[in-house]
Order: sequence, then C-alpha cells, then structure tokens
Amino acid sequence: MSTLEAMTLDQVVDTNRYPLSELDGAEGQAVVARARRELSRLGCTVLPDFIRPSLQDVLREEGASLAPGAYHDVETVNVYNIAVDSDLPEDHPGRRTFQRGNAFVARDRIPADSLIGRLYSNDVFRDFVARCFGLPRLYELADPLSGLVLNVVPPGMGHPWHFDTNEFTVSMLTREAEDGGVFEYCPNIRSAQDENFADVRDVLDGRGDRLIRSLPLRPGDLQLFKGRYSLHRVSPVRGATARHSAIFAYSERPGVIGSVARTRQLFGRVLPEHLAAEGRAVRGDRLLD
Repeated sequence: MSTLEAMTLDQVVDTNRYPLSELDGAEGQAVVARARRELSRLGCTVLPDFIRPSLQDVLREEGASLAPGAYHDVETVNVYNIAVDSDLPEDHPGRRTFQRGNAFVARDRIPADSLIGRLYSNDVFRDFVARCFGLPRLYELADPLSGLVLNVVPPGMGHPWHFDTNEFTVSMLTREAEDGGVFEYCPNIRSAQDENFADVRDVLDGRGDRLIRSLPLRPGDLQLFKGRYSLHRVSPVRGATARHSAIFAYSERPGVIGSVARTRQLFGRVLPEHLAAEGRAVRGDRLLD
C-alpha cells in the first residue's frame, strides 16, 4: 500500500479549516454559506490551502509525472466551442477565433490511488462540493475519459476565452507557471435566458476590462466556479514551467458521458462508451454551446 493509499481524508485536506465530515456543525455551515454567497454574487469561490501545505509538493510531482500523457493539439476555436465556420451574423462573437494550445490528460491515464484520483472519488468531498453549489447530490461522470482530467498549459500557450458546457466546475491548481497563466473571468456575463452577445463581444475585442476579474491561485487551492455563465480564460504562460490544474467533473444525474465530437477534440480519441451514448444527451438550457 502506498503512502497516499494509507492516508485519510483528514490527512490530505485541512479539515480544521474545512470540516468536511462535520458540515452540519457551526464551522462547516459557515464554510458552505461563504461559498454559496460568493458563487451567487461572483460565480466563483476559492478555498485557499484546501490541500495541506505538506502535500503540495506531492501535487506538483503528480502533475509532472502525468503531464507527458496529455493530448496536445493546437486548434482554432471560438468561445462557444462550436464549429468556427458556423453560419453566424458578421458581428457575432462566435466569429472571433483563437488558438487553443492547452492539453488534457484523460481520466484513464490518472491512477485511482493518486492524490487527485482519491479526492475525486471520495464521497465526503463530493457531498461537500454539492452543498457548496446548493445541490442535493452530485455523481461522478460515467465518462471514462473526462470525469477527472489534468489540464496542461505549456509555455507560450494559453486557454483562450470560452464558456464551459457544464454549469459548474471544480478545479485545483497543482503547479503554477513561472509567469503568466493567470485565471481571468467575467462573472455571470450571461444567463440561461440571455447570451448577452454585446458584452461578450466587448471582452473579445479588448473593450471589456470593466467586466474582467483576475483570480490569484496557488497549488492546493480548491476553486468552485460557474463556468457555463462566466466567460473565462487562462492567460498565456511565460517562462519554462507549464501550468497544471486538476479538473474534477461531476453531474447532477448519473450516467453522464461526453459527446463524440467534444471528446475527440479534447483527447484525440473516443471509446465505445462515447459512441453508444451519442444522441442521448439532454440539455438544460438553450444557450449556443
């Protein structure tokens, strides 16, 4: 049994600060209440040093060992992750294109007994995340590639402006870039009822500074984010060190599997599970992406 396998959740997470097993107590309720307030007001909340500082080197080493397994493919994209040759009006923000150069390590290449693997599958952690988002329950994705991934942004690359397909995102920086690689976002720039193309276009055209917030993150910080409604990006990474972050993907219903097109875009491959699930997806809104 590895050292990590033998560790309890209390040894991995700073449960003095974040009492995951005592969420009905006063301190647990206060942590959840703060997260909900910030998610409602800003679309994002950060829990600093969620992973104990003594294990942050383990996070960095895990990412460094996993990163060579990432699928790299520089491609031309837009903020909605739809085809860049879609039939859209001339001034539509979906016509603005960017080079996406970040890469992803798929779930089937992340050991289940790794620190991020064990955290992703932990029932207590998942219940805590659900409470912070005000949800009764969350499920691991049934997708064999995209439930848990490591996002790798190499030097000279960035993750350009985009919206997430999922309504909420759970992530953790595991290694900082030497320079750049800053998480920037526009809180609640759109809603399920309104795309707000005008403000999105302003941001993409460099006129939207009033709408953009920069978020300092450090390894071991847990970030909860409503990425479906907040335009966001990772600015270009400078220096010699790639930026790594773990993305924990959950769903409000069981059995969720990604589309064939999106899976191939992110990982360069699909599995029989994706082919079998194609066409069964149910959308919760009518937004463009």
